[in-house]
Amino acid sequence: MKTAGMIGGLGPESTIAYYRALIAMYRDRTADGSYPPILINSVDLTKVLQLVAAGRLDELADYLLTELRSIARAGADFGFIAANTPHVVFDELRQASPIPMISIVEAARAKAQTLGLTRLGIFGTRFTMQGGFYHDVFSQAGITLVAPSEDERAYVHEKYVTELVNGITRPETRERLLRIVEHVRDEHGIDGLILGGTELPLILPDAGYGGVPFLDTTLIHADRIIEEMVS
Repeated sequence: MKTAGMIGGLGPESTIAYYRALIAMYRDRTADGSYPPILINSVDLTKVLQLVAAGRLDELADYLLTELRSIARAGADFGFIAANTPHVVFDELRQASPIPMISIVEAARAKAQTLGLTRLGIFGTRFTMQGGFYHDVFSQAGITLVAPSEDERAYVHEKYVTELVNGITRPETRERLLRIVEHVRDEHGIDGLILGGTELPLILPDAGYGGVPFLDTTLIHADRIIEEMVS
């Protein structure tokens, strides 16, 4: 049995969701009444977002690498980041990490391929929706990603960092997000939507909306992590 090492706190609400999902998935898969070995290193979300916003990606990579080394010393056999936005420096982290890393973006791509999806919308922070790290990974599989309009991206980002990461889910926010799903579907013909923020399933918990299936990256990532743990 491998020990998983989580870089969490990005934010705290999704770290709790990850932990619960990992426990449930492990127990479903093993059915022996045991629990999985998980190490959690809860890091500073504010620092991470500030470094990303300022474009100080080398500092971000150094910060996260230090935290990865901590969980490696604590006994983790492999690591993962319980968030999407920090994957902007995932390639650098994977190369320098003392333990193997499991990417949420690569796990999401594999799921999209399994489902036969070829044109996906994406929600998340501004950095996730506009950055290249999701687009680059998905394009390798011939999958096109479509972000909402500029105004819609600003809305999704603002609600994400001011409400969702603080555990706040308002009905009016949910309704506006669903209207954006409809708009991206009608405007761009998407056949699925990536919930590219690990807090988004807190407000969009359903499997889909308006004929658009949702890819819950938290659950997709957790499933891949459990697969690694029991391999």
